[in-house]
Amino acid sequence: MLLDGKTVLVTGASAGIGRATAIGAARQGADVAINYLGDPSGALSAVAEIEALGRRAIAIAGDVADEAVAKDFIARATQALGKLDVLVSNAGICPFHSFLDMPAELFERTMRVNLHGAFYMTQAAANQMVAQGHGGAIVAISSISALVGGEFQSHYTPTKAGVHSLMQSAAIALGRHGIRCNSIMPGCVETDINREDLSDPQKRSYMTHRIPLARLGAPEDMVGPILFLSSDLAAYVTGAALLVDGGLFVNLQ
Repeated sequence: MLLDGKTVLVTGASAGIGRATAIGAARQGADVAINYLGDPSGALSAVAEIEALGRRAIAIAGDVADEAVAKDFIARATQALGKLDVLVSNAGICPFHSFLDMPAELFERTMRVNLHGAFYMTQAAANQMVAQGHGGAIVAISSISALVGGEFQSHYTPTKAGVHSLMQSAAIALGRHGIRCNSIMPGCVETDINREDLSDPQKRSYMTHRIPLARLGAPEDMVGPILFLSSDLAAYVTGAALLVDGGLFVNLQ
């Protein structure tokens, strides 16, 4: 029970890595608040699964790109569950698009959701943790794309590099308050974001053969590393990034 007695907030938690993390946190003893946008059935079913595990849960809708949503989510979740111990900043989008004709509105929307949203949520959560006075942990979902480029991800990869950099700077700013800030860098994990791209058998086979563990990642593969960084087992880990990619990054040849 790594998170026994803790309260965990997860953004973008109606599906994918966020949902798996929220349910995984409940299995480890946490009460959980989830943020979601556009998938109420997914959010409510996640709440039901968490409650079936004997933990408290609440789902709050909102677009993380809006600063006011971050403040509202943190305030309402804390009021409902009593405190805030861990934030997992997971919400993100990656609408694949070629670089030369990238619409400005698509670039800006991706920036607002992935990077601005992570900043707003981190800032709001940190202020709540400082007010509580007993520290906490913030884990942001970056990506292997923070380290490598992607032909159809020129709007996405800079946001994930930014999320990693945000956690480094926040770790310095918040360490004196006992707040640890780290990032997870998933590799090729099959979620709603990339399911259409991976539906191409040739692309799927190419990616699978590049991964030394010989399979694509699943959202559940991310849960253990995220919960480790959220827990007291990682009490001396801050400003770090954990690559969880089945060995994809090191397989250059």
